[in-house]
Amino acid sequence: MKIADVRVHTLRSELSTPFAFSQGWVKQRSATLVEVVTDAGLTGWGEAFAQGLEPPQIAAAAIQSALAPLVLGADPLDVEVLWHRMYHATRDYGRKGSVVAGISAIDIALWDLAGQIHGLPVHKLLGGAFRTQVQAYATGFYRIHGQGESARLADEARAHHAAGFRCMKVKLGYGVADDIAVMNAVASAVQGLGVTLMVDTNHAYGVGEAVRLGQAIEAHGLRWYEEPVAPEHLAGYREVRSRVRIPVAGGENEHTLYGFRDLLAAGAVDIAQPDIGSAGGFTACRHVIALAQAHGVQVNPHVWGSAIAQAASLQLMASVPVAHHSVFAEEPIFEFDRSSHPFRQHLVAEPVELHDGWIHIPTRPGLGVTVDRAVLERYRC
Repeated sequence: MKIADVRVHTLRSELSTPFAFSQGWVKQRSATLVEVVTDAGLTGWGEAFAQGLEPPQIAAAAIQSALAPLVLGADPLDVEVLWHRMYHATRDYGRKGSVVAGISAIDIALWDLAGQIHGLPVHKLLGGAFRTQVQAYATGFYRIHGQGESARLADEARAHHAAGFRCMKVKLGYGVADDIAVMNAVASAVQGLGVTLMVDTNHAYGVGEAVRLGQAIEAHGLRWYEEPVAPEHLAGYREVRSRVRIPVAGGENEHTLYGFRDLLAAGAVDIAQPDIGSAGGFTACRHVIALAQAHGVQVNPHVWGSAIAQAASLQLMASVPVAHHSVFAEEPIFEFDRSSHPFRQHLVAEPVELHDGWIHIPTRPGLGVTVDRAVLERYRC
């Protein structure tokens, strides 16, 4: 069996109500999807994570111009060989960002194909499932106007709880004083309801502000403090971690074994968060998980993108071992963005479903998804 074609689909949908995270205003949803087709007629699907406000065409150009020619005619089961071929061929102008996101998309599609060829879910090919279900946490708390929205965000926390979520991640990074007001309001709204909170500033701050915020919200018993400073500021990560009594998380903007080697060697994080659509796909995430395990660092994958990325992330999360084994070890939890995103519920015939705040790991072959091509055409850009 050989790879006969690599097709790229860029999608876009305008939002009726734009919202902000700390780095800017989100006015549209976008996605870069890859379809790898074999000469036997099998199709595997993958996705390149469109980071932040990234146009989907950037990774698409890398895939079409640089990566697809490297895999055409190859055996789709040679996933490790093809990963290294793509990485080495693009090393001089890649290593991070959209090029590695393109590698991620093709790699995910190859693992999807491998699962279909063997009739097994990807997590079986990765070594089996440490868990058959994973708890979901609600990501949200974006801003519609800017600052001064603590009352509305407290109501949002109550709505997440009513929907079955017992873990929630609050987006911060809109000014330290405003962040503190939001956290006090949200924590008060869910007090006594058995809710665990996390925060994510999307690297909005320098060390001084990040420490000041962290120390001010320590009393809320947060599970983690995500991206407190810029992803390349490893010394800053280490300083925040040494001065704040909240586990520090990061890695959604890091890539491959080589990037995570530096992150972990610096003692920068308690929790590593590779995103399968950005870090290098299943192949690279396997490398990262092994490295983190050797450093005693917990892996809790970052999850974003369309239904393709969600499906891939579920397969990956099934295969992640706990970092600190015990009878009641802390398990990874699944990021479930609650904001508007049409490429999640409508793109595939088997969208992610919540059952009392939990998601069952699919056991269908490959990623276990069937793409609706009418949706591809509807949102194509």
